[in-house]
Amino acid sequence: MRMVDMIEKKRDGHALTNEEISFVINGYTDGSIPDYQMSAFQMAVYFQGMTLEETAQFTMAMVESGDQVDLSAIEGVKVDKHSTGGVGDTTTLVLAPLVAALGIPVAKMSGRGLGHTGGTLDKLESVPGFHIEITDKEFFDLVNTNKIAVIGQSGNITPADKKIYSLRDVTATVSSIPLIASSIMSKKIAAGSDAIVLDVKVGTGAFMKDLDMARELAGEMVQIGNKIGRQTMAVISDMNQPLGYAIGNALEVKEAVETLQGNGPEDLHELCLTLGSHMVRLAGKADSTEEARKMLEEVIQNGKALEVFKLFLQAQGGDTSVIDDLSKLPTAQYKIDVPAKEAGYVSAITADEIGTAAMLLGAGRATKESEIDLAVGLVLHKKIGDSVEVGESLVTIHSNTEDIESVKEKIYHAYGVSASKVQPVKLVHDEITR
Repeated sequence: MRMVDMIEKKRDGHALTNEEISFVINGYTDGSIPDYQMSAFQMAVYFQGMTLEETAQFTMAMVESGDQVDLSAIEGVKVDKHSTGGVGDTTTLVLAPLVAALGIPVAKMSGRGLGHTGGTLDKLESVPGFHIEITDKEFFDLVNTNKIAVIGQSGNITPADKKIYSLRDVTATVSSIPLIASSIMSKKIAAGSDAIVLDVKVGTGAFMKDLDMARELAGEMVQIGNKIGRQTMAVISDMNQPLGYAIGNALEVKEAVETLQGNGPEDLHELCLTLGSHMVRLAGKADSTEEARKMLEEVIQNGKALEVFKLFLQAQGGDTSVIDDLSKLPTAQYKIDVPAKEAGYVSAITADEIGTAAMLLGAGRATKESEIDLAVGLVLHKKIGDSVEVGESLVTIHSNTEDIESVKEKIYHAYGVSASKVQPVKLVHDEITR
């Protein structure tokens, strides 16, 4: 086989065989296929697309390019949740203990964040003493005992995807649906879960800005997962404004605890119940999402979900006293309000701008080498549809420096205020099960 023939075949709109796709992935991973040929191939895919069969094989070839996690030592159906990203997306911190409280194993492999805020690991490390440095055996034992544990991702999961992703970024092929879908699903499948719930974000703070494109991506990923033998479904949720009120690592941990106590933001609470009910159903613990939702609401109300969160933190070295006294979490030196300049109703919050403002404070990483400040971030007081008066606080900035003019500018630029009443944003746009 020759790579030039694969490029020509895809350029002309023909489907590649399984063997040809494996040749492309293996050759690019081992370096025998150069960047310039892979770039040409990706551009051909961008314009010609892939069949479902091709995309599924492309996904599995990337899975097989590196390590695959074997979770068979963990009892029960392992269900994972994946979000395509967003601003203030604290769902994992709430969902993991919430679902585990129903006896469903949550074996979570997470990475560090690159962008607005830290990843799940960074957020959890806001809790003094919490660590992810545990062996695979300890990880399996903790999940079997407590039904929940979190570990860092293996360095050799889907190396083909890492190389291809970097190339997509500089060749204007990032928005190809087959390439996005195979990238996301290869990592989820390599992580070893039996079933996958996808939270596909759409809006100003999401990769997918258009609802039709989000539906197309969700449908493609659901089909890939089911074809490969993983029960898969997707929820398309709104990211035209940040989820919840907090953006920042320790601030999001605090909001997660409040949500597990039943006192969290309405949108975060609702999305966690929606995603969680599908996880419970796929795990076989409920016959319907309605039944699953009632079960989840009960473990919030009776305090079991919060107890599981404490048990999880304690098992990995975390100081559980922070749950009862949230002031023990890292705290910023300055709290500065951003007052509204006009009265009316909040009509828009550009989530990307809010996320960038948090990153400027040090809540996220601009590059992999950036250091995160776990204490800093933003707490929103007004969301779309809320009324606001002149001088009323839109956002409180939590900062370790008083030099925050650029942050304020981003916040003012993100907020739109209308004289007429505005309807609140719809949170869940669609649910795709096939």
